[in-house]
Amino acid sequence: MQFVHRQALKRFVDFHLDDRLRARFDPSDVVQVTQLELVRRIKDFVDHRPMPFHLWQRKKAFERLLNLRRDHLLRARRSIQRECPQPDRSSQLLAGHLRTSKETPIDILEAQERAEQVHRAVARLTVGDREVLLLRHAEDLPFDEIAYLLGIESAAARKRFGRALIRLQKLLADEGLTGRGDT
Repeated sequence: MQFVHRQALKRFVDFHLDDRLRARFDPSDVVQVTQLELVRRIKDFVDHRPMPFHLWQRKKAFERLLNLRRDHLLRARRSIQRECPQPDRSSQLLAGHLRTSKETPIDILEAQERAEQVHRAVARLTVGDREVLLLRHAEDLPFDEIAYLLGIESAAARKRFGRALIRLQKLLADEGLTGRGDT
């Protein structure tokens, strides 16, 4: 049972680990530290049962990732490279849902070009927008579970998701992938 939870938690961390942190932290290490935190807080969980266990462990992993991002990325001096977001694993995963595989070389090249445009658009989203889209589309989580993970109400998760989709649609339009970007 513990192995199943560890593997699911590792997949979750692997999806959400920022590429800039990936060079410094292995997903397994993040999971290990998260599990130590879970062990320290298991009594509180058992006493209060604030949410299902699998969500509770994801929430703790998510909090750990946010702390890593804050501690290791925001402390560094700002540079122009940090101001130009690069596509990360989450944007690639979201783009994968939008692209289709074709058989001819021209179709493959066009699909790759569209995927690159989607990567650029997704990379321009805020971390919060990418996160809610990733939780909903890549992990296929219901809004109740997304709300647990983000520490917000279910209705707020729905609104945040809807607003992120609107912003993504505008960015995709700016990339020439949908209708006009000024609508």
